[in-house]
Amino acid sequence: MELSWLNWLYTAVAHVITWIHQGYSSFLDPNGGLTWALTIITLTVLMRLLIFPLFLKQMRSSKKMQELAPKVQEIRKRYKNDKQRMNQEVMALYQGQGANPLGGCLPVVAQFPIFISMFTVLNAMAHGQLKFGMTQQFVDSARAAHIFGAPLPATFWTSSAQIEAFGANAIQTKIVLAVFVAISSLTTFLTVRQSVGRSMAQMPDNPMAQQQKILMYISPLFAFFSLNFPLGLILYWVTTNLWTLSQQHWFYSRHPSPVVDAKGNMVTPEPKPGLLSKMKKSAPEPEVPAEEPEPKPVRQQPTRQPRSKRTGSKKS
Repeated sequence: MELSWLNWLYTAVAHVITWIHQGYSSFLDPNGGLTWALTIITLTVLMRLLIFPLFLKQMRSSKKMQELAPKVQEIRKRYKNDKQRMNQEVMALYQGQGANPLGGCLPVVAQFPIFISMFTVLNAMAHGQLKFGMTQQFVDSARAAHIFGAPLPATFWTSSAQIEAFGANAIQTKIVLAVFVAISSLTTFLTVRQSVGRSMAQMPDNPMAQQQKILMYISPLFAFFSLNFPLGLILYWVTTNLWTLSQQHWFYSRHPSPVVDAKGNMVTPEPKPGLLSKMKKSAPEPEVPAEEPEPKPVRQQPTRQPRSKRTGSKKS
């Protein structure tokens, strides 16, 4: 799946991988699986940080559409017999309020060229091809690396003879690859479920709810296509799924979805306390010693003197 017009991006990704690998090789074994795993994970994190502004833009656009959900429902009820007019009114509402229904595609569109580049570069390494400025020593290092005993360039369908040529056990390699693919499938499902669950909670009567449920259960099946991918690329996919899952959880907890109150108004609940806030609350506060109450002043009542001792009295 090599696209000639993306050669500049393939070369850029290959150079970034080389620089990261050189950095870890200064204190780790250059041919070690840990070195290459950290290289791929670091590249994934850098890429996700690069498109993080697009993620924020996507979430803000989604939040804006959530706030407009009651008005959209009114339009759908009003023009339920005229689909064309309904779509026109909904799009006019979105444009007037600055909401973009396609905003959720931005991170995916931005991530796709990186994924293609990672696939092309790692595939070239797996086949020992010196492309995109990679040296023979660099390619040999990648082909010699094992992650949990599985060669970095191996796929699930790599023959046993080829796996053994990498100095690995064929059965162990296929088990490791199957586990990574299963993790990729699970994280894909959890990511989609998190997003669909929030969408359905905001719009229970969404006509697309059934399609979203179907997508939620079908999406993990796409992860099994990664059985054709090298282990290094599957590791990249698992890392980016975990990043997306954590990123969505962070944003959703900080920005709860608007809800309709008893008066029919859209209100935003208070965000859930973060981990630091919970730790502060759970930490016992130092006990302040109770102050002893000050003694109340006792008023001395004058004693009644006998009549004979009173001033000015005479004894009879």
